[in-house]
Amino acid sequence: MEIERAREDLVVAGAAAGTTVVVVLLARIGTIAPPGTIRTLASLFVYFAYLFSRKGGPYGAWDVPRNWAVAAALIGVGVVVSTVI
Repeated sequence: MEIERAREDLVVAGAAAGTTVVVVLLARIGTIAPPGTIRTLASLFVYFAYLFSRKGGPYGAWDVPRNWAVAAALIGVGVVVSTVI
């Protein structure tokens, strides 16, 4: 594995894991209602979609790790917002 590819994977994995941890911590301290298991892990599903969709190439202009990381973060924000409402 190339070091650049590993760094890209780490960016997306970090965003997905960080968002998941934030959702769990917010639920634990009572800021949001406890989401179900699927909604709690929704950001990790984005990471797995990224991981399993990267089997070769060519990739489009939108298929960059930054966009996948933003998608994982937005999914986490959506989970938090949906449990607050």
